Amino acid sequence: MPVRLKKFIGTILIIILVSVYAVLATTIATLTLSQSAWYVHLLYFLLTGVLWVLPAMLIIRWMAGPKKIS
Repeated sequence: MPVRLKKFIGTILIIILVSVYAVLATTIATLTLSQSAWYVHLLYFLLTGVLWVLPAMLIIRWMAGPKKIS
């Protein structure tokens, strides 16, 4: 697969990932954390704010392709 096509597909996937993840994380927080203390909200949003990076890293690694051995 050409590198430009992989980067295009990867970019679209990351945009979809971030959009769906943000809606899902906010919906879960709204439904479950409404009566929680402020520190529970802080911990939840710190965790969910960083957690999306893991699947994004996999997509970026796929976009970069295999490492070339020199």
